[in-house]
Amino acid sequence: MKVDLERQILAANDVLAAENRALFEAAGVFVLDLMASPGAGKTSTILATIAALADRYSIGVIEGDIAGKVDAERVRAHGIPAVQINTGGACHLESAMVRRAAETLDLDSLDLVIIENVGNLVCPSDFDLGESAKVMILSVPEGHDKPCKYPNIFQVSEAILLNKYDTLGVFDFDEAEFRSVVASLNPLAPVFPLSATRGDGVQAWADWLAARIDLARGGAT
Repeated sequence: MKVDLERQILAANDVLAAENRALFEAAGVFVLDLMASPGAGKTSTILATIAALADRYSIGVIEGDIAGKVDAERVRAHGIPAVQINTGGACHLESAMVRRAAETLDLDSLDLVIIENVGNLVCPSDFDLGESAKVMILSVPEGHDKPCKYPNIFQVSEAILLNKYDTLGVFDFDEAEFRSVVASLNPLAPVFPLSATRGDGVQAWADWLAARIDLARGGAT
């Protein structure tokens, strides 16, 4: 019975995700679902990405948290439209939540919407939100063994951001082992080492994302 209920929930979510995807495509907006555990640096990475791409694209943000509105306020302070979703305890965003948030944004004026999913390495990977791409962040302090423990999120991500890379010498993080396991799970996903708060490595990640946005727009720049 538990499995049947999970399938029903996912099936209903997928229907709404397809509607979201059609809405986003009609507006010509690229939607990025950014996933990570708490403290990995999602909001800092979003702000660094905005700084790298704001001169090329109009950007909006949907912030997902169990409670609070601090992250949305941080984004708005940089002049970027941001909508806060509080899940009230749910460990992931769902398509219906994203649809309600998207309806408060002027999608026709935006090129990129970044969704900051709830901090969790499990549930967000199972839920299609209608996004154009899923990307995840792993921070160095979390350890190199996370692909072994949480393989699904690495498998569904189109790129992996290895954040807080400047702390590599401080923590027992085996980068070679990490890259080897990631490659076995998802050989097509590039790994971008970066330090969002310092700006190191952000441009390479931003260039990859820009290429994805332009490809989705038919090569427009």
